[in-house]
Amino acid sequence: MTTKSATNKVDISKLETRLFINNEFVNSVSGNTFEVVNPATEEVICSVQEAGHEDVDKAVTAAKAAFAVGSHWRTLNGSDRRDLMLKLADLIERDRAFLEVLEALDNGKPIGTDGRYGTSVDLHLTLQYLRYAAGHADKMLGSQIPVDGNLFAYARKEPVGVCGAIIPWNFPILMFAWKVGPILATGCTVVFKTSEKTPLSALHIGKLIKEAGFPPGVVNILSGYGSAGEALARHMDVDKIAFTGSTAVGHKIEQYATESNMKKVTLELGGKSPMIIFDDANIETAVNTARAGLFLNQGQVCTASSRIFVHESIHDKFVAAMVQNAQGINVGGYDEKDIDQGPQVDKIQFLKVLGYIEKGIEEGATLRLGGHRHGNKGYFIEPTIFTDVEDDMVIAKEEIFGPVMSIFKFKTDEEAITRANATKYGLAASVVSENGARAISTAHQLRAGTVWINTHNSFDAAVPFGGYKESGHGRELGFEAMENYLETKTVMMPLTGPKV
Repeated sequence: MTTKSATNKVDISKLETRLFINNEFVNSVSGNTFEVVNPATEEVICSVQEAGHEDVDKAVTAAKAAFAVGSHWRTLNGSDRRDLMLKLADLIERDRAFLEVLEALDNGKPIGTDGRYGTSVDLHLTLQYLRYAAGHADKMLGSQIPVDGNLFAYARKEPVGVCGAIIPWNFPILMFAWKVGPILATGCTVVFKTSEKTPLSALHIGKLIKEAGFPPGVVNILSGYGSAGEALARHMDVDKIAFTGSTAVGHKIEQYATESNMKKVTLELGGKSPMIIFDDANIETAVNTARAGLFLNQGQVCTASSRIFVHESIHDKFVAAMVQNAQGINVGGYDEKDIDQGPQVDKIQFLKVLGYIEKGIEEGATLRLGGHRHGNKGYFIEPTIFTDVEDDMVIAKEEIFGPVMSIFKFKTDEEAITRANATKYGLAASVVSENGARAISTAHQLRAGTVWINTHNSFDAAVPFGGYKESGHGRELGFEAMENYLETKTVMMPLTGPKV
């Protein structure tokens, strides 16, 4: 039985659907709009203004003016920026319950209750990171450098300038925070381009940015398609572009940056993350780790552990326990009770994931669980588990971005590590073992930006995150994220008098 709560309602008529430019909400120059769909019901939530090239120009112009020497924003102390960021975090916390429901409505993920993952977790991590980043705003330290001769030399950190930030649909509000945190802390300005699939939470945050007291033009928010993102990445007045999304689009972002003004680029891209479960692993730990690694957020996670390598001696025992565990995953809409898994974000992703399942069956993998649509309304897919997966199968090589687990057998540690590294991706990996030395040695051999041991998809504001190989470059989170938005300037001057 579906249980609904009166608190899980959003007044659609009060949602902001315009573009946020120069601290004002405005219609797009073209007047074009696009529909935003609830993936749990396939019904239209509302129509949102669609940003085009002209809107990108307007937003960049506003951001450039806000960054100009002598502007209000540029004359603020680091402690002033910190206080504004903390105020923004406080306002998000004030509106937290509303944002949790809005994000669930727009994206489809559960709200998360009783320890389950959902938008409540995303809001927690959003607040944690904004406050962490705010703490760095008055700590952008340079250095005095001893040099030969009677010279005074120092290096100072300066904001890179006008930034473009293109964020994905799988964690809309959290990815907004991961970008806006270091951008504001370092003193840059920004134009966001949100996903056309999930624009609503960022627009509400636009209201809070103005309420917090940020000067006009510091943060601008555009809703639109890839053409707006391309215009932003090619814009000659944008000094830095940050993109989170697919590897295919990441290649294009690099191209656009190179063909325009050689702007700085950071990329957080796709993955095909391996999990190695050794023969000494605790089966319960292995199952819980694999469940969190793959089924979190409907499998729509760039770090999803979609290649699970299990030692042959415990393979059958693990598979039986994993199937039993996954059978208990509750699938449904965010306003239903005790939900673990929501729908895929839209029809495109829904059909793509079902296509991968069909391909796995065609290529000879054994379907142990799921494999079909859940229900007859909404973009829901059953939790799906394949065994007897070979390394050259499509489901073993391509990022599925859905609730589809592939399980492989291995015999030796060396074999598992070699096969785990045999991918163009390198975003994340994990190891499950009771032997700490064995696990750490394996972690050091895996070519991935993050390696978890006896856990998966664990994040913290202070811990850097990013990929190797075609999973991108640059790091989010930690102080390393600040470095993405800073230039280092060297200043040298002769001194008079004796050298001391």
